[in-house]
Amino acid sequence: MSLRRYVSHDEDSARWENFPFRAGDIIVSTRSKHGTTWMQAILLMLIHQRPELPVQLAELSPWLDHLVEPRDTVVARLAAQNHRRVIKTHTPLDGVPLDSRATYVVVARHPLDGAVSLYHHHSNIDRARMHQLIGTPVPAQAAVPASLDEWLRHWIDRDADPVEQLDSLPGVMWHLSDAWSRRSQGNVVLVHFDDLLADLHGQMRRLAGLLDIDTLPGRWDELVEAATFDGMRARADERAPDRLGVLRDPHAFFRNGVSGDGARALDRDALARYQARAAALAPPRLLEWLHR
Repeated sequence: MSLRRYVSHDEDSARWENFPFRAGDIIVSTRSKHGTTWMQAILLMLIHQRPELPVQLAELSPWLDHLVEPRDTVVARLAAQNHRRVIKTHTPLDGVPLDSRATYVVVARHPLDGAVSLYHHHSNIDRARMHQLIGTPVPAQAAVPASLDEWLRHWIDRDADPVEQLDSLPGVMWHLSDAWSRRSQGNVVLVHFDDLLADLHGQMRRLAGLLDIDTLPGRWDELVEAATFDGMRARADERAPDRLGVLRDPHAFFRNGVSGDGARALDRDALARYQARAAALAPPRLLEWLHR
């Protein structure tokens, strides 16, 4: 079956075509600001059995789809790794080859919370640097709504094509609905952002068990502590996904680390509008799990 192709100004899922998988590969597939870097760090710490990574996270676990680096360079870096590999993508699973040797971890977050994080993240991106790396001219700066409330309302109501606008509400719901439909497959793992917040220890144990990773005696508490929000932010220079200087401030990438910002930012009418839109875009059982 052919893969759906997802293309934006800075990523192209066609870079997954003919990717040389290995037994044990772990693919982290999420929407932007839904816990991608957090999950990468958790998995890499479990694999390497240490809170400090051997090299910067973005070098160790590259984003294959991202156009800021040639595909051959990224693939060669992964080919040189002798340990179990963790590879990042923001592409839904219908755009990634599903190889029986790999495990696909999809992190879900309340879409409104992800949208709040995305709003703040926009101002932390050095777009001139990003377009320099891609080799495209810097577009005119789009107008930014004056307030978070205004931005969220536009995000809720926008009728975007999920293939072209992956971080829109339709894009988020498509990504999660597709993963939800595959949750019974043995190599697809769904993780809820709020479960990581509520029981990081238990969720890391679950992941280690599902991925057949044995942890060294005496290391567990150290690994869990390093995976907390404070632990992640304290290591921002190592863990922010920014090998090539696209972020203005690596520490600002780890802005908050809580849930509920989206609901708190909207009044009752706007929340009702979101709930109606979500209900039209995703199955009820997914929404029950997602919004709990």
